[in-house]
Amino acid sequence: MASVQNPLSVWHNQGDMPRVPRRPVPPLDRPALERLALRYVERFATTRSRLTDYLRRKIRERGWDGEAADPAAIAERMAELGYIDDRLYGEAKANAMARRGLGARRVAGALHQAGIKGEDAEAIAPGVAERALDSAIAFARRRRIGPFAMEVADRPLREKQIGAMLRAGHAPALARQIVQMAPGDDPANLDQ
Repeated sequence: MASVQNPLSVWHNQGDMPRVPRRPVPPLDRPALERLALRYVERFATTRSRLTDYLRRKIRERGWDGEAADPAAIAERMAELGYIDDRLYGEAKANAMARRGLGARRVAGALHQAGIKGEDAEAIAPGVAERALDSAIAFARRRRIGPFAMEVADRPLREKQIGAMLRAGHAPALARQIVQMAPGDDPANLDQ
């Protein structure tokens, strides 16, 4: 006796069942765009620039219905209401990156990409410079470079380690100093 299979249980394997067409998404209007912005800032820490980019992308995807949209004005309004703070976001991002061992160049690049510019970036820069040595040591510890290595590295390995530190955004002189330290040396004795 042949077994009878439920046709709904195997349709996904055979592709026999037609797909149900999706309901078309209505174009956005101003209230819908503001709801999207509010939902975005309640879920993610963000900057004005990123929120503006997100809203523009949503308008491109869904279309627009009504008078001209101004995503930058909506992002500015969210900042006025206190939902977005570019400087606070930048400080948190810079601190997190420093804890991961990333250097000033990488931090500056990430902040620029997030849209933090002008006086906010200038206010964050001194703190990043202050933590340069600590973040380089954290990177070396994570990667077992210099004083955190098990044995003295040969020249090709030291060059690779210097390259890794440079890609992480650390200054060349500081990277060389750390890489040239012997295993077990105290990294607190570094001159910056």
